Amino acid sequence: MTGDGWTEAVRRQLGLGRVLPLGGARDGTWVTESASGGALRHTAQRVAGVRLGSVRIAPADPHGSYVAAVPPPPSALPPGPLRITAEFAAATGEPLPAAADRLRAALSEAADRLGLVVAEVDLRVTALLDEGDDPGGVRPEEPRTGEARAPEGDGDEARAGRAALAVPGVTRLTGALGPAVHIEERPATDALPRRHARVELATAREHRALDVALAVRATVADVLPDQPSVAVLVTAVE
Repeated sequence: MTGDGWTEAVRRQLGLGRVLPLGGARDGTWVTESASGGALRHTAQRVAGVRLGSVRIAPADPHGSYVAAVPPPPSALPPGPLRITAEFAAATGEPLPAAADRLRAALSEAADRLGLVVAEVDLRVTALLDEGDDPGGVRPEEPRTGEARAPEGDGDEARAGRAALAVPGVTRLTGALGPAVHIEERPATDALPRRHARVELATAREHRALDVALAVRATVADVLPDQPSVAVLVTAVE
């Protein structure tokens, strides 16, 4: 890869934010912070009287994580409860605690629709909106992550890619951390080496991201002859 190529790859990965656990320790699924944050912002647009600012999603307890059932994507956080921290501006027509409660409920509901395990939603008011201000404005959603064509041919990567695209709720394959389908052989300490597949994809907003990712895991494992372990990374919800 050229110097310009490395620079672009680093910028793209930084734009994804953290790689967050999606679901529990046994699910083997992850989602980027940019994808989950975009879904939260989409929901916040419907909350009257507030304007969502910065959003951060991080482990609720760095010491309370669990070991994932399958090898995680590069730099992924281990499974465990998450904390959403957000700033917002509120209209002056109602008490601030009431506005915060409505926004907190909306963000919690959006996180549950994704499949995030959220223990806390911390909110901080950073501004008051005057009459005439448009409270519905939020920061624009993140641009689409890199799109990757399904691998071509009759190899296992191509077979896995076609199987993933056939799962309801998958809109496209993505290539945020590398190839959309990455298969490798991983050593085992107490057994023969086993292959492991990682699939990167985008999901439709009307489908629960966790349910789609779990279906992809099962489908890809079944379509490959040796039934490898499978991890799924959701990089966009659209």
